[in-house]
Amino acid sequence: MTETPGDSFSQLPLAPQVLANLQHLGYERMTPIQAASLPLALAGHDIIAQAKTGSGKTASFALPLLANLNVRRFAVQALVLCPTRELADQVTQEIRRLARAEENIKALTLCGGATMRPQLASLEHGAHIVVGTPGRILDHLQRGSLQLDALNTLVLDEADRMLDMGFSDDISAILKLCPAKRQTLMFSATYPDGVTTLARKHMRDPKEVRLAARHAAGKIRQRFYEVTESQRLHAVGLLLDHFRPVSTLAFCNTKQQCRDLVAVLQATGIVALELHGDLDQRDRDQVLVQFANRSCSVLVATDVAARGLDIAQLEAVINVDITPEPELHTHRVGRTGRADEAGWAFSLASLDEMGRVGRIEEMQGTPSEFHPLAELVPAAGEPLRPPMVTLQILGGRKEKIRAGDVLGALTKDLGFDAAKIGKINVNEFSTYVAVDRSIAADALRGLNAGRVKGKSVKVRRL
Repeated sequence: MTETPGDSFSQLPLAPQVLANLQHLGYERMTPIQAASLPLALAGHDIIAQAKTGSGKTASFALPLLANLNVRRFAVQALVLCPTRELADQVTQEIRRLARAEENIKALTLCGGATMRPQLASLEHGAHIVVGTPGRILDHLQRGSLQLDALNTLVLDEADRMLDMGFSDDISAILKLCPAKRQTLMFSATYPDGVTTLARKHMRDPKEVRLAARHAAGKIRQRFYEVTESQRLHAVGLLLDHFRPVSTLAFCNTKQQCRDLVAVLQATGIVALELHGDLDQRDRDQVLVQFANRSCSVLVATDVAARGLDIAQLEAVINVDITPEPELHTHRVGRTGRADEAGWAFSLASLDEMGRVGRIEEMQGTPSEFHPLAELVPAAGEPLRPPMVTLQILGGRKEKIRAGDVLGALTKDLGFDAAKIGKINVNEFSTYVAVDRSIAADALRGLNAGRVKGKSVKVRRL
């Protein structure tokens, strides 16, 4: 990959060991958001940057907060606020990877939906960096279990989403407890009034970084289909049968539309799951695990529920409804076509929504490509099926189960080919393993009859 002048990490004021680690991690050159924000952030400025999930924004704040750390001072010096537990986990993992150049940097995740006791114990042992959701961070601050006297960097990741989710008061309360002398880095996909107000009130002369929300031509192929209301949900099934994407994210404007679409797709034998604000944390975790490990063909979601998800290898996005906000359409569509892969973006529009389509065309600077529904012909052969199936093992980190133990049980003990085993996610009390559909029944039987880490386990198919 050739580097154009200006996008090489070596031009930044970073320590040689940090640059060596970036190279080792495969950071070949800066993404546009990194090139625009890193020089400002590393120079100590407050910044407010427009960036969406998947744009490389984590490194845009992780490298400056790591540069500000004094490793020998064992106190919380950086705080990152995220809207969801999934995003907080992703951010913590990425910070840990980027921190490998330094010895013994400790990063902690503190989120709601997880039990309090282990978090309190971890905080007693201390940390340099804390990543978490606003409600739980505020809870720890009010209990006195989290101290911010040494804080020098505060990051608000996906600020617009946090405000959407009703965290405005919690964020204000947290900001009041942060030292006035600090660097604040705010990242937001959109700029609603709330974000601007927050920046004006709590940041020192912030530098603005805005990038045009465009996607590489040719990577994402967009098509629009005109539908009547009665055709809309059925049209989603036609698209899936015709194009047969392995992994599809379908966006609906309402929770009810999500439920209705999932019911229609499941009735035709398509493995579809819903993601919206009414799901509890456990159900949400299970849905995301199944979608990320390719054992669910379609994830049907609202915009608020899907923000913060970064799912690799997403072949298609379907806009079941046209969003009233053109910017949001661009973010939806940008979920596919990642990492130089090609992707499809399909949008279903009724006559009532043509005004919204016009605003999207205006923003993107190109006319929409409309196709007739009649050209969608089901592919011959069996119905669309995901390649993998998820098995849930009752037992996780609490029982000291590791991914290697599960892989060993399936390959060494039961003799399955390692190529037929997919992602393994070990949570606190459960472990999820994706296995090829062809071996699912045998793997389920074998695990239930055998042992993992020397113990009998209960396993069920999700």
